[in-house]
Amino acid sequence: MRRVILIPAYDEGARLATVLNRVREAAPDFDVIVVDDGSRDDTADVAAAAGARVLRHPFNLGYGAALQTGYKYASRRGVEILVQMDADGQHDPADIHTLTGPVEDGSLDLVVGSRFLGVGDYQMSAMRNAGRALFQSIVRCFGLRITDPTSGFQAMNRSVIELYMGDAFPTDYPDVDVLLIAHRRGLRIGERPVRMSESVRASTLHSGLAPLYYVYKMMLSVWAASARSTGTSK
Repeated sequence: MRRVILIPAYDEGARLATVLNRVREAAPDFDVIVVDDGSRDDTADVAAAAGARVLRHPFNLGYGAALQTGYKYASRRGVEILVQMDADGQHDPADIHTLTGPVEDGSLDLVVGSRFLGVGDYQMSAMRNAGRALFQSIVRCFGLRITDPTSGFQAMNRSVIELYMGDAFPTDYPDVDVLLIAHRRGLRIGERPVRMSESVRASTLHSGLAPLYYVYKMMLSVWAASARSTGTSK
């Protein structure tokens, strides 16, 4: 198990089989880890039936916690290249090797899949575009140029995996803040164009007061990440 695809999943039993079949077709040279984050449906059974290694949380801990469980498992088994992607079919497995190429040749440590580099026709709402522009501007102030800072479709090497195993990694929404932590630690970050589609399930992050909380939390996390990274570099 040296190259893995990590898929956090919560109540994705209805969609997961299709996603895993597409992953197997696109990247048969990768092992697959599914972290079932306390699902109430048959997510774990579907993943196991498809041949994935299944890690289960006893109850829902959050997207970030599910990712970190996968990082720790991968690290203990000597994984050298890890690709993380969503379980809902939003990310196209055909782009997996597009992301891993710069990691494999040693030119980058972390590659972010961007839906805004001319591939596909992904469209965001005006509010989400405004949020993306805000966070894109923030990370640019720190010298990091990323067009899709909230993309969860990423490839990374062992240095990034070990960094993300630390206590600074958030349990809920790891986005711009963790990219900034990696950048301030000197890791090489880039992006490649990927195709994405709209998620078929409604996101609780974009309804009610959740967007306001997300912006507040992310601004606070970015400030903390900046302060923490500055302190460790002295």
